[in-house]
Amino acid sequence: MLEARFPRIPGDMGNATTWPFPVLYKIVPGANPESVVLKGAAGLLPSFIDAAAELVRHGAEAITTNCGFLSLFQNELAANVKVPVATSSLLQVPWVQATLPPGKRVGVITVSAASLTPKHLEAAGVPLDTPVVGTEKGEEFFRVLILGQKDDMDVAKAEQDILDAGRSLLAAHPEVGAIVLECTNMPPYAAAVQEAFGLPVYDIYSLITWFHTGLRPRRFTR
Repeated sequence: MLEARFPRIPGDMGNATTWPFPVLYKIVPGANPESVVLKGAAGLLPSFIDAAAELVRHGAEAITTNCGFLSLFQNELAANVKVPVATSSLLQVPWVQATLPPGKRVGVITVSAASLTPKHLEAAGVPLDTPVVGTEKGEEFFRVLILGQKDDMDVAKAEQDILDAGRSLLAAHPEVGAIVLECTNMPPYAAAVQEAFGLPVYDIYSLITWFHTGLRPRRFTR
């Protein structure tokens, strides 16, 4: 978990009630949204490895992170932690692309398009020509989550920022046939995005619920 002050509303992965299974949290000192998103998480890899190892010692069966930009650490965390690791919702992009008809492709809505570099995409297996739109120009989402300009958040305005980003994405790339939300704070708005654009929408919630089904497969009665 990053160090952050904004509200963890239902659907946010930092709200334990979001998940239909038990979760453990560990805040990584010094890993705030600005340092991770805007500054490339420079120098923070050892702290994330230590945090993941501590969670495993406490019984974690798998590790994820609460920032999609930590795809940068996917390979290193997987190599150093003895459980499965899924750092970013961006890992879903190749899977979702495989489900789409010819001529359609995945588009990404991110909290900061300017900060999402080819290195982030490559680490998650995302094609570098994937359409990406951010929320930097919005009134609420970016300035609360990344800039930390206030401790509370207007949820309606945050949703509007994400919908506006979706409109920009589809206006520029009408071939988009599905959307992946990079930011782990976006799941509360996924249903609104799907309803507004009529496209499949995937996020950290869809990734981690899928991830969990492999850890604890459902038992069927015979």
